[in-house]
Amino acid sequence: MKKIIITAANGFMGKHLVNSLEDEFEIVCLVRRAQKDRKNVRYLIWDGKSLDAWSREVDSAYCVINLAGRTVDCRYTEKNKAEIYASRLDSTKVIGEAIKECEIKPKLWINAASATIYRHSLDTPMTEAKGEYGTGFSVDVCQQWEGMFYDYNSTQTRQVALRTAIVLGADGGAFVPLLNLVKFGFGGKQGKGNQMFSWIHIQDFCNAVRYIIDNEGIVGSVNVSAPTPVRNDILMKKIRAVFSKRIGIPLPVFLLKFGARIIKTETELILKSRFVVPEKLIDSGFEFQFNEIEEAIIDIKRKV
Repeated sequence: MKKIIITAANGFMGKHLVNSLEDEFEIVCLVRRAQKDRKNVRYLIWDGKSLDAWSREVDSAYCVINLAGRTVDCRYTEKNKAEIYASRLDSTKVIGEAIKECEIKPKLWINAASATIYRHSLDTPMTEAKGEYGTGFSVDVCQQWEGMFYDYNSTQTRQVALRTAIVLGADGGAFVPLLNLVKFGFGGKQGKGNQMFSWIHIQDFCNAVRYIIDNEGIVGSVNVSAPTPVRNDILMKKIRAVFSKRIGIPLPVFLLKFGARIIKTETELILKSRFVVPEKLIDSGFEFQFNEIEEAIIDIKRKV
């Protein structure tokens, strides 16, 4: 079996990815907390910034997938911002160092990135070729993150940065708080409701990663998102309809700002218009299992 290294394998996306690949690959999971090994899956402790025993596993591995990064669902205090930067830059840097030390380098290094790198856009789709970068803290994080990733350069290792949209699933990610709003009657539009919501079902995220592993022609930054972004007001309407909730009180900006302070998060996560289209995946022939948001919501409901 070919060996794949996956960091942050205990997280929402990491767990699903491990489960989707474990029948075909030997998987070494780099995590902060120990977990019991199982068939084809081993867990090793790492701190995300130091070379240690884990780095020897990188030598002769087929692929390294780095998903490490502190959650951005928090207040942007100076302390939290420093941790957000460090978790992404340190883990990316140390993996590059580990690869440089390998006698037999991995064929592929996939690194997490984010579709947040693009500007707030209400009417212009952001593709890999024509997307325009935004400004501010979150965009700067994304640019430095990709910059650190591409600082490593070797003809022996193909590199792909996953500019992932908002990942939806029943057991984690952004859908859980959205569903909670709907359940409590606050599932109306947020702000003006015209901001675009770029999303991807967790199964399609895993399928896209598997597709990238198999297709050597895919290189560089890749938008990992469903081909059909939706407006916020339509998103909330679809969730209400699937979960049979007629009442959906809208949340104006001032209430969102007030609520964000209470639950210690930022309104940017809700109000920024992310209009992202996965041009590279579409052009290469990738087929999405969930093309429409309603299909994704119905599938998630079966698993909630």
